[in-house]
Amino acid sequence: MRVVLAEDLFLLRDGLVRMLEAYDFEIAAAVESGPELTKALAELRPDVAVVDVRLPPSHTDEGLQCALRARRERPELPVLVLSQHVEQLYARELLADGTGGVGYLLKDRVFDAEQFIDAVRRVAAGGTAMDPQVIQQLLARRTVGDQPVGRLTPREREVLDLMAQGRSNTAIAAQLVVTERAIAKHTSNIFAKLGLEVSDDDNRRVLAVLAYLDRDAH
Repeated sequence: MRVVLAEDLFLLRDGLVRMLEAYDFEIAAAVESGPELTKALAELRPDVAVVDVRLPPSHTDEGLQCALRARRERPELPVLVLSQHVEQLYARELLADGTGGVGYLLKDRVFDAEQFIDAVRRVAAGGTAMDPQVIQQLLARRTVGDQPVGRLTPREREVLDLMAQGRSNTAIAAQLVVTERAIAKHTSNIFAKLGLEVSDDDNRRVLAVLAYLDRDAH
């Protein structure tokens, strides 16, 4: 699996390269700036891009904007964004088009090799890998009054949180130590309360939920 990696901090970039190579990923390019990232994505057409939000020359959202431009030209391009903090605007932009694999992780997560590698693989396969803190903040925006998320039970919110991270019903059931049948029932209730159609496609259902949760935040 070919990866284009963009990270301006040398030590972190080198560490990520070594980690990915240890798990049999091929590093097509490891770059440190927005222009280099744009060129690498266009010329190398990797299987997945792992991108720091903030890159030179602007040190604002250069990395994300490069990734979004690349996705407009190649909508199926899987992108895993790394960020130092939870920045909801960036999460919204990444999820906005609802196509291809997407992920948003805090940089703290990369120090857990198995968790990070699982996220890269999940995104490359067309799934989602959202940091729990990002999901919690998105959910928190929709919990007051008669808003749909506010009508979810605590258990349903817990299931929704895990769904949004990209977990399958099997994985959610294992983590919550309940049956898959119970999770299927919770999932059905969640979609009914949110006014969303039930789907067997894990990626599509997660993106739909996230888009719904976030649609009033613009």
